Amino acid sequence: MRYLPKSPAEREEMLRQIGVESINDLFSTIPAEYRLNRDLCVPRQMAESEIIEYFKAAAAETANGYASFLGAGAYRHYRPVIIDSLVQRGEFLTSYTPYQAEITQGTLQAIFEFQTMICELTGMEIANASMYDGSTGAAEAMMMAVRITGRREVLAAETVHPEYREVMRTYAQHQGLPATRIGYGVDGRIDMGQLAEKLNEDTACVVVQSPNFFGIVEDIPAIAELTHSKGAMLIVSIAEAVSLGIMRPPAEADIVSMEAQSFGVALSYGGPYCGVIASKEKYLRQMPGRLCGETTDSEGRRGFVLTLATREQHIRREKATSNICTNQALVALMATIFLTVYGKEGIRELALQNLAKAQYAAQALSGAPGVKLLFAGTPRFHEFVLQTEESADELSARLLEHKIIGGLSLKKWYPELGNATLWCATELNKREEIDRAAVVVTAQAETISNAQQARSTTYNNKSFSGICF
Repeated sequence: MRYLPKSPAEREEMLRQIGVESINDLFSTIPAEYRLNRDLCVPRQMAESEIIEYFKAAAAETANGYASFLGAGAYRHYRPVIIDSLVQRGEFLTSYTPYQAEITQGTLQAIFEFQTMICELTGMEIANASMYDGSTGAAEAMMMAVRITGRREVLAAETVHPEYREVMRTYAQHQGLPATRIGYGVDGRIDMGQLAEKLNEDTACVVVQSPNFFGIVEDIPAIAELTHSKGAMLIVSIAEAVSLGIMRPPAEADIVSMEAQSFGVALSYGGPYCGVIASKEKYLRQMPGRLCGETTDSEGRRGFVLTLATREQHIRREKATSNICTNQALVALMATIFLTVYGKEGIRELALQNLAKAQYAAQALSGAPGVKLLFAGTPRFHEFVLQTEESADELSARLLEHKIIGGLSLKKWYPELGNATLWCATELNKREEIDRAAVVVTAQAETISNAQQARSTTYNNKSFSGICF
């Protein structure tokens, strides 16, 4: 009955309880000219089975059957059905911040297991589960480095996700922190020359992303050596968590900020996602959010508690490390279940599949004349940048006609790259989809190339007698 309107008998009982005889009596204080004296213009009520059919039909009219090659910080991966089966249990779905350890052991243990897995993946010693997403995680890591070093300047690679940089800029602006961008070189990686030039005694941290926004793997050991030589801290942001299945953990970093959405969290039109901060244990007291620890009770039984909660609700405002006050335990639980289901070998196999799909897609899509794979010689994961003679908007529109959602246009953030698009291929992209996209891209590229060749031939056949060059 919870999904159905009240019956006439129930309405009459409710009216009796409040002392009126009819609905009209209930609304008698509203002037008659403002009352609606007709039925609402809405469809009739539907049974549950009819509602399901309605939504199935509506879904079929939207994006059903489309192949997608979008990535850029939000990635399509298969979600095992067990995830929703478990997280929708009432004990987890309705849980709040686990203040009372004696009645929230399940939630606390889930957080503890999540922290442990994140530490194993990132090569860090401590991790938490209370960041909103990858962007706020990066910004909080930046503020953490400022507190630890006592320095004020922040350097961020231009290849860090542009939206992450926007959030960091907002934080820095209102804290009065100078923030400087470091450009990228011809290989798509951070420009080490620029970094060396701009590092100084007031630099609190250097923020890089790996794989970066172009999908390219940064040389973390080299960046760490240069950063640490000036006494600054290195923050490594990870937007694609699945990459850690085969990539070497960024153990040289001081702080790792990560978006764990790829670990079983649905795209959900942009959230909620699962932000993470992990770091070395010596920086524990400056870590924002909450940290769950393992202990034993008075009878020696294993238990879990919140060992750190450094927000202003818990401690004096001037000592708070962050005003993030959400409990991300539910989405962190999704990631925990995902990692448990896949296991170490499964995560590695998943990452290898992504790598192979992207490699095949990059070769297939860049094979046509007029289509160039940028940064081709640099190691990458499952994203790559294509540059075309056709504009990104025209290419996207043509692909959509074939039920293909192509790469993301980079013109807004990287106009110097021209008609560049960022493509992503995951385990959910079938070979047939990649081949179909390659046919569409190749057909137009060849048309443009042939037209240019025809114009060139016409020009070369003209007579220019009497004109000296």
